[in-house]
Amino acid sequence: MPIIVNLDVMMAKRKISLNELSERVDLTLSNLSILKTGKAKAIRFSTLDAICKALDCQPGDILEYVNDKEKTTNR
Repeated sequence: MPIIVNLDVMMAKRKISLNELSERVDLTLSNLSILKTGKAKAIRFSTLDAICKALDCQPGDILEYVNDKEKTTNR
């Protein structure tokens, strides 16, 4: 998948646990975990908004586009 989720990186930078983020954004641990591990197929803008507010970041800090061609040539 060409979209990389860097939620774990931002959580580490902000020194916030999955439990704390779950409480702040009012999402279940399992849903946040799915997002954090990159297994999510979609994210609602309202969820992205809540995460960005909680982590004081921009959507681009959490989501990254990687071109499939670049990914295979960089290996």
